[in-house]
Amino acid sequence: MRKASLYLSLFFIFFSSCQLKKQNNPTSTVIPADSIITHINDTITLLFVGDVMQHKAQLEAAQTKKGFDYSSYYQYVKKEIQSSDISTCNLETPIGAPPYAGYPMFSAPSEFAQEIKSTGFNLILTANNHCVDRHAKGLRRTIEVLDSLDLKHLGTYINKDEQEKNHPYYISIKNKKIAFLNYTYGTNGIGIPNPFAVNLIDTIQIKQDLEKAKINQSNAIIVCIHWGEEYITSPNKQQKKLANWMIKNGADHIIGAHPHVIQPIKIYKDSVNQKQHIVAYSLGNFISNMSQIDTDGGMILKLKLFGNQKQMDSEVSYSLVWTGRPSITGEKNYILFPISHEKDSLNSFSYNKLSIFKQRAQKVMQANSPQVKYYDF
Repeated sequence: MRKASLYLSLFFIFFSSCQLKKQNNPTSTVIPADSIITHINDTITLLFVGDVMQHKAQLEAAQTKKGFDYSSYYQYVKKEIQSSDISTCNLETPIGAPPYAGYPMFSAPSEFAQEIKSTGFNLILTANNHCVDRHAKGLRRTIEVLDSLDLKHLGTYINKDEQEKNHPYYISIKNKKIAFLNYTYGTNGIGIPNPFAVNLIDTIQIKQDLEKAKINQSNAIIVCIHWGEEYITSPNKQQKKLANWMIKNGADHIIGAHPHVIQPIKIYKDSVNQKQHIVAYSLGNFISNMSQIDTDGGMILKLKLFGNQKQMDSEVSYSLVWTGRPSITGEKNYILFPISHEKDSLNSFSYNKLSIFKQRAQKVMQANSPQVKYYDF
């Protein structure tokens, strides 16, 4: 018994000594459990892609005896789209009625929207220069189809009452409220039919909407905007001026579309609280039949939001995708490829086209947005 007591005493002395060493070791850091939970469990991941378009060649490739099949489109990006809390795309075609058509007066079948839904997109932007291509019938049917698929959407409305009620669009997630706003510079000169409503770029209205989002205690305000010059890989003066004005008036982050090519991502820091604002001037095309240089691909932007109720911090990264058209890949239909896709699975012509897009896109980003991280998936 004496030996057992001696051994037990020695053990407690040794254990206490170890504990003291740990407490006195300046390199030993204790991380509060609640901070770990906040970072891991309370981070909201938002994913944005560019223009989702439907040209005539896409219609022809997708047509079957029973309708239209778009199942090949997003097979290699679906997992990434579904990995985010909110995945957003710009639907740059009305979901119309037959006869369906491509440029310049777009009209896509409902299967086009169904594939967007099955891929994992859950927030659809509809304010763009082609939203009124099919006039009142196209506006109404687009809204009805998206509603039937239970797809959240904003940008176009059945009437002004619906616009007032549903814009800004709020999504509550992980005890935070995110406000989304969506605007377009115009509708290609086509008048907006009564009683429908389309969110147009109007600084008086935008300011009112930003104020409304703040009054409604939004933890983050994100403006998705259709602007800029087509096929130009840098933002113009008007884009920069409007972006600065929107941030000054309460926008936290701005995501742009319309140029059909990638434009830089800029990170601005608030001089008062060091909060950063993300401005992605253009994400380019996501899926289309466009073949002009720099238009055959686009950007996936990943925005992570984290923090407390008073201030949400952000982290941004991006990836690139390239559209494989049947005339290049030899496949029956269109396929969207991550630019990290295995070389051996593509023919040499396809891989060359993918590489050209990759090199030119990375040149734009490295020259203008070197601080923004790139990621593969």
